[in-house]
Amino acid sequence: MWRTRAAAACVICRSLANSNYGIKRKSPLQNLHLVSRSIHHPYYPSSKFQRPPLRISIKLFSSLNRLPLRKTKLLNVKHGYQFHRNFWLARLASRLLKVRYLILGSAVGGGYTAKKTYDQWKDMMPDLDEYKWIVPDFIWELDEHIDFEKLIKALPDADDLAKLLPDFDKIGESFTSLKGFFSPGSPGETAFRATDQGYDNDKQFKKGLLGELILLQQQIQQHEEEARRAGGQYNMGSSQQKRKVSDKEKIDQLQEELLRTQLKYQRMLERLEKENKELRKLVLQRDDKGIHQRKLKKSLIDMYSEVLDILSDYDASYNTQDHLPRVVVVGDQSAGKTSVLEMIAQARIFPRGSGEMMTRSPVKVTLSEGPHHVALFKDSSREFDLTKEEDLAALRNEIEIRMRNSVKEGCTVSTETISLSVKGPGLQRMVLVDLPGVISTVTSGMAPDTKETIFSISKAYMQNPNAIILCIQDGSVDAERSIVTDLVSQMDPQGKRTIFVLTKVDLAEKNVASPSRIQQIIEGKLFPMKALGYFAVVTGKGNSSESIESIKEYEEEFFQNSKLLKTCMLKAHQVTTKNLSLAVSDCFWKMVRESVEQQADAFKATRFNLETEWKNNYPRLRELDRNELFEKAKNEILDEVISLTQVTPKHWEEILQKTLWERVSTHVIENIYLPAAQTMNSGTFNTTVDIKLKQWTDKQLPNKAVEVAWETLQEEFSRFMTEPKGKEHDDIFDKLKQAVKEESIKRHKWNERAEDSLRVIQHNALEDRSISDKQQWDAAIHFMEETLQSRLKDTESVIEDMVGPDWKKRWLYWIGRTKEQNIRNETKNELEKLIKCSEEHAAYLANDEVTTVRKNLEARGVTVDPCLIKDTWHQIYRRYFLKTALTHCNLCRRGFYYYQRHFVDSELECNDIVLFWRIQRMLAITANTLRQQLTNTEVRRLEKNVKEVLEDFAEDNEKKVKLLTGKRVQLAEDLKKVREIQEKLEAFIEALHQEK
Repeated sequence: MWRTRAAAACVICRSLANSNYGIKRKSPLQNLHLVSRSIHHPYYPSSKFQRPPLRISIKLFSSLNRLPLRKTKLLNVKHGYQFHRNFWLARLASRLLKVRYLILGSAVGGGYTAKKTYDQWKDMMPDLDEYKWIVPDFIWELDEHIDFEKLIKALPDADDLAKLLPDFDKIGESFTSLKGFFSPGSPGETAFRATDQGYDNDKQFKKGLLGELILLQQQIQQHEEEARRAGGQYNMGSSQQKRKVSDKEKIDQLQEELLRTQLKYQRMLERLEKENKELRKLVLQRDDKGIHQRKLKKSLIDMYSEVLDILSDYDASYNTQDHLPRVVVVGDQSAGKTSVLEMIAQARIFPRGSGEMMTRSPVKVTLSEGPHHVALFKDSSREFDLTKEEDLAALRNEIEIRMRNSVKEGCTVSTETISLSVKGPGLQRMVLVDLPGVISTVTSGMAPDTKETIFSISKAYMQNPNAIILCIQDGSVDAERSIVTDLVSQMDPQGKRTIFVLTKVDLAEKNVASPSRIQQIIEGKLFPMKALGYFAVVTGKGNSSESIESIKEYEEEFFQNSKLLKTCMLKAHQVTTKNLSLAVSDCFWKMVRESVEQQADAFKATRFNLETEWKNNYPRLRELDRNELFEKAKNEILDEVISLTQVTPKHWEEILQKTLWERVSTHVIENIYLPAAQTMNSGTFNTTVDIKLKQWTDKQLPNKAVEVAWETLQEEFSRFMTEPKGKEHDDIFDKLKQAVKEESIKRHKWNERAEDSLRVIQHNALEDRSISDKQQWDAAIHFMEETLQSRLKDTESVIEDMVGPDWKKRWLYWIGRTKEQNIRNETKNELEKLIKCSEEHAAYLANDEVTTVRKNLEARGVTVDPCLIKDTWHQIYRRYFLKTALTHCNLCRRGFYYYQRHFVDSELECNDIVLFWRIQRMLAITANTLRQQLTNTEVRRLEKNVKEVLEDFAEDNEKKVKLLTGKRVQLAEDLKKVREIQEKLEAFIEALHQEK
């Protein structure tokens, strides 16, 4: 009966286990009815669970014959509690899967509910399509024709709109300044009344100075027309021989009236220019004092000059595509080209000499307008006041010094350009380059290639197709002696960019027999060269102390009275340096406007090519030029110097102690220990040791210690400087680091007082003989053994070299002894017999002992020199002594007890152990003292020296070019220069367009 009930309960349990909410899985047997478990699994009793046998196959062995029995195959029985204990991971996974399905179902249900809610709200919204007619149709089509996003981005921000508003404070200040400038009695009011008060009617306008100039110009034109008509009538009458005296007088009268009108016009023009110059100077001075509180923009000519300076630094030989305009001043030596430049600059700024070469390098002069007449160099902030004679003399001296410094040894002229800027009221804006004068013969004191160098410099500047050539010709010498005209005609055969200037016309008028010759030169008929314009100037009487004002007065007076101008051989616009500077300036700016944009495009293409080359060759490196690379290397070097301070004291002392002992060990063994060991008793040994240690400390030891410390510092510094940094290591800095290291070490000097303090410390350390404990005693023995074994090994090596290989090496390696080695070997054998006979033999052989050894060897047929016997004895005895000392050192291991009792009642004496303990202690104290000097003083002084060396190298461009080399550096340099030139050119072009 109970079996039937149990079976029914089991069926019910199974049905429950298999149902489980529609999910099929096997339920653990622990969940079944207790009766069901006991029926199905007899190994599973109802009262207590038991572990069933594992389902594995085991190979059994008999204890009798140790042979494997037949394998038994176990039944694959599933037990309920086995699943419960060994498969808990599966149960956990099933729980997690159940949670996942719950989350997934919740998400699906929530999404469906959200969508249903959205549809309900959408159905509740009214339909607005019926009210679309209220808005016009074009409103709905606006977004198709207008991009509102671009429109919003194009609108300025609030800050930008605020910047567009005028500054009312500055406007008020400007009105106040203008009111004061045009107040009654001021220069502004005078100029305004003189030039601008006649706007009401034409008569009132002509009463002003400007109106008078216009009337004079009209009169000059009328007189020129009447003179031409009268001249034509006079020529017709002379051909018909019907000339009348009245016609001749009329022509002379017209010519005189024309000349007077021209001179009057010239004087009034100069007067107007002078007043204009004063007014501009006053305005510039007020701006310079900051009355308007505004920052003056850089002038066009200054911006252009900066571009030329960068080009000069980029390529001094002008091999690049540099076609930017500049005025190149060329001429024969002493033709007066420097004087012409000074007249244009309105200051005597160049050094002068009587017939000798003064211009030794190209001088670029940038002329610009400014409130004060000053000059300054490109690389200096000092301003020279050109109105003071002291500053003028200083400027001339500075130019001469720069020229001489630029000339290399063995040369006369230099290709290096000196850049000078001159500012002043009324100066014409342009850039001029004064070149060394062309010579026909090389004189004494000049380099043999001076003539060719000057020609190459001149051609390099003139080959620029946009350079304006200012050809200076001396009018006081024969035209056939000129060299520069042929050179200019070669570079500009069409004369499209040449302006010819004839100097010293006053001397030419006196010396030349035919004035028409000067007229032929000015008209371009005498020379084969062609030019845009021809000018005649006078640059003084030849006196170097003349001022610019006196030269101007003399030039004006000469041309007023000159027959050349009176007879119309020269025209008024062809004379004076004033007209020359105006013409050159107009030509310069015309050429600049025509060519600057083309040059900007050329440099843009060059920049693109350089950037492409960099990307292809160095894609993962930044474009660092030479200065930036130097700064990077400088930081790395300073970091490596600072790393010296991170070296541990233990490391310093170990290196110092080891190196110092290597340096002084030979002296200690040979000059102190070996001589003292030859004595017979301990007292003599200690006395000899003390004397020799005192002498060594007084004379050699401190100096040796300082040398070791200095060498150790150098080695550590070199190690930090030269050790590779892995992937970050850049070998481009190796030459620079090596040069900095060598120069820093060369400049560094150890503190002179270090030896004196070190001597006292070492002397006190060596005087101490008290070994405090057994550990120090054992350390001294170990130190002595290491030293003696090292010496013994070296001695064995020397003896082997002397006597040759032994019989093993001769048989194994098939090598033999030389004749000298055989003699040495026989001598060695004889000397070893001598030592065996007398174990307490002295360190040196007596003469009779040498004779005995020699005779014994001769008896065996070996002829030996006495010196060879002594040399061999030295090594043989040394080996014997070192072996004996090592044996004695081993005996002294137990001698610390006797040492404490001062070796009383003991035959053992260990004074050599005490000596080596004193040496060892001195080395430790010396290393500690040197380490303190290094870390506290010398490392900082070395760091200071490194900084000074780096600062010196930073200022020396030649040194940087020499130490930082390679394609990568040069490419970065070119790329930087081309970018800078392009940016400067674009800024200049923009300013040029704004000026238009």
